[in-house]
Amino acid sequence: MLKSGAALETAKMDPIDLSPLDPLVEPYLGKKEMVIPVLQKVQEHYGYLPRPAMEGVSRLMQIPLSRLYGVATFYAQFKMKPRGRYIIRVCKGTACHIQGSPKIAERIEEILGVQSGVTTDDLRFTLEEVACIGACALAPVIMVNDNPHGRLTPDKVQAILDSYE
Repeated sequence: MLKSGAALETAKMDPIDLSPLDPLVEPYLGKKEMVIPVLQKVQEHYGYLPRPAMEGVSRLMQIPLSRLYGVATFYAQFKMKPRGRYIIRVCKGTACHIQGSPKIAERIEEILGVQSGVTTDDLRFTLEEVACIGACALAPVIMVNDNPHGRLTPDKVQAILDSYE
């Protein structure tokens, strides 16, 4: 498969070890209907779907790159950019909103210097807003990876973030 100039530049800027790709894709060879499971495996390994890996999947499975990108950009589960080691999810549900989640989100944005949907330059944190975490009794609440932090105030945010080295 021929790479465009932009793809080559991306590959140079973001060196990706493609050696794990063959064993990840091998169980799905000849099964073009298995695009989602293949992309899930690739993302599980790399943490996101890097372009060189997408090109490799396209080549190995003989599926047009445009189809892979169509699937990957349609489903919210797939991430096209590197994400932070810690994913901060700020609950925007009614209970959390009433109890002050907008102020919590503002404080996190201020500390990290990023807005919702963005990853810090050091790849330490990714900030996301979610409709509901399902922990209304702890409102306002955030999740850092799988760890809930509830009954928050803006003053508690710095200590929580500092605990994630």
